[in-house]
Amino acid sequence: MLSLYFVVTWLCLIFCGASQEDGVGCGFTSPWLESVVMSMKLTKQGFHRDLVYELRHEPTSHPVKALLLHRLPNGVYMDQYQLADLREEMGLQVLLDSALDLEAPAHVSSAFSALVFLSPPEPLQAAVPVHGRYHKASSSGGWERVIIEPPRLLLRSENCDIVDTGIPHRVVDAPCTIQNQSLCSWLEVYGLQVPSVSVELPVGDSSLIIPKRAESRFRGEKVRSCCRSGLPISQVPWKFAEWSCTVPISLLLICPCISPDLNRATLPFFSLFLPVLLLLLNHV
Repeated sequence: MLSLYFVVTWLCLIFCGASQEDGVGCGFTSPWLESVVMSMKLTKQGFHRDLVYELRHEPTSHPVKALLLHRLPNGVYMDQYQLADLREEMGLQVLLDSALDLEAPAHVSSAFSALVFLSPPEPLQAAVPVHGRYHKASSSGGWERVIIEPPRLLLRSENCDIVDTGIPHRVVDAPCTIQNQSLCSWLEVYGLQVPSVSVELPVGDSSLIIPKRAESRFRGEKVRSCCRSGLPISQVPWKFAEWSCTVPISLLLICPCISPDLNRATLPFFSLFLPVLLLLLNHV
């Protein structure tokens, strides 16, 4: 019985040790990891871009999967609804750490994280839509530069276990798939030389913004110049005054306050229909 125990122990050391050696390497040996090259670039123009990731490496006996953990600044956003459509249509696998407000400007938004899953076939790559946010206007206008730093790179294989190799990388737990139902061990790769990218977005000129009080005063003056007599100014809706002042012919037909003569001749007729007309125009 004792001899059988030693035989089993010996066999276990042989096969378990071999398995662990494969796990340590798992295709992820130091020389192989030095062959890993990751790139990131922005394509397209304007506010709506594509963030293109690509991962290349030497061939390995184990199919390699990659997970990019990307922290993005508040100056850009990813549309969760667009990502869901692209997942159905093209198999793009991107998981966001939280729901994003797609309409909020940059100065009231927060940074967020995106998990980008890359799977065979080679090369491992993905084009993820990213959109620029509107920025708060400044006194000089101009452009705002938004810098996007590179993501963290995690690797794993379905055919072997990832264990700590002692090399300058570490094993971390992260979601196995985009379903985010379980955690797997991933090898985080350090030392990749991936440059950051940037996008320049236009900024509004705050000196061109009309203050609310000035805007109200401007509207009042326009109403006064439009309707000198007849209806009280307080009863002339702004939308009606603006529309009637830009359409003189229509104004002659519907606004009895253009001239005293026209007012006296048409006031009995328009007094019946003008309240309804003003109400309709105020909701245009």
